[in-house]
Amino acid sequence: MAAATATAAELEAQGFRPLDEASLVAYIRATPALAASLGGRVDALEVKEVGDGNLNFVYIVLSEAGSVVVKQALPYIRCVGDSWPMTRERAYFEASALQEHGRLCPDHVPEVYHFDRAMSLIGMRYIKPPHIILRKGLIAGVQYPLLAEHMAEYMARTLFFTSLLYNSTTDHKKRVSQYCGNVELCRLTEQVVFSDPYMVSKFNHWTSPFLDKDAEAVREDDGLKLEIAELKSMFIERAQALIHGDLHTGSIMVTTDSTQVIDPEFAFYGPMGYDIGAFLGNLILAYFAQDGHADQANDRKDYKEWILKTIEESWNLFQQKFVGLWNKHKDGNGEAYLPAIYNNPELLSVAQKKYMTSLFHDSLGFGSAKMIRRIVGIAHVEDFDSIEDASKRASCERRALDCAKAILKGRRQFESVEQVIAHIRSITH
Repeated sequence: MAAATATAAELEAQGFRPLDEASLVAYIRATPALAASLGGRVDALEVKEVGDGNLNFVYIVLSEAGSVVVKQALPYIRCVGDSWPMTRERAYFEASALQEHGRLCPDHVPEVYHFDRAMSLIGMRYIKPPHIILRKGLIAGVQYPLLAEHMAEYMARTLFFTSLLYNSTTDHKKRVSQYCGNVELCRLTEQVVFSDPYMVSKFNHWTSPFLDKDAEAVREDDGLKLEIAELKSMFIERAQALIHGDLHTGSIMVTTDSTQVIDPEFAFYGPMGYDIGAFLGNLILAYFAQDGHADQANDRKDYKEWILKTIEESWNLFQQKFVGLWNKHKDGNGEAYLPAIYNNPELLSVAQKKYMTSLFHDSLGFGSAKMIRRIVGIAHVEDFDSIEDASKRASCERRALDCAKAILKGRRQFESVEQVIAHIRSITH
């Protein structure tokens, strides 16, 4: 997907060197913004490498007086190795998106303290324990009463304020152009979400032999392929808002009263429904995984109901907040719906309903595509992978796959999130 990896000498000439724990400490001591985040106490630092992701090195650095997370992008995909090169510039787009989304929604995005473009390195606020990755909380069966409220707020604010509902076309195009360079990560998404699962690819895998026929059925489903083509076109062509680009339950850290969105290295101006769908689709995956985590002590039925309620509230609260922002700023600089044209409340209300219905259907489509790729594509989810019994795991995955295919193909028939919830409940075989 990219040119051959640069040699170590070439990288060094560009000002890049991968840091280990020792060289990181020296780097921090020589960098005022990072030293300051540690309260200036850089004599005895505790450094812990926690990069369990697919792409990067991530270090937590602690001193007696402060803390920081340092993330460094490598010139290849970490989980594959240097046989799959990947641009280090993704760190620039991640830092830019964290700063922009953080400005718009500071309660739910960690601050950036320092960015070094040559080193592809970001220093940012450490999201402290007891925060954990949301996906792990969902596997453990923990309820997060404010999750829907917080994620609705994050999505409404970041999507609305970076769209043409709020900005002039001049400003919008300037911002779109800034993120056009994130093409390699966009192409990675095009491949792993919209292409590989629908063809024979060496990267695909699934719970074999149980899902062999299911994977084949995805590759032979012409109706599914036509819908995916439409979604892929929208993903590539539609610069609607600055999206996170990878908003799954592994990119969100939570406690019962805090929600923090991390890792927006896939950020670019794309379709809003891709972010909304990624979040909702991963909650649906978590729902179908629960039966695999149930035991005699806990049948997980109450927890499954909580997940469904969270899905429902997330969309309904997002819609309410998004339209609320639209109404509040309807006389501002936004050029999509000029107040001189949409000059009576009835007309604006009709336009908003049409817009939100379209966005809802986009979200369902993208969310379903994200579910399918997590079952028969390259990268799966711990929700299913942590179910040790392969037969039981495959049964959970098949229900999720069947649900995703039906929603993707029939997404325009759903008029409300409640109808989607009813459909999810109906998948019981």
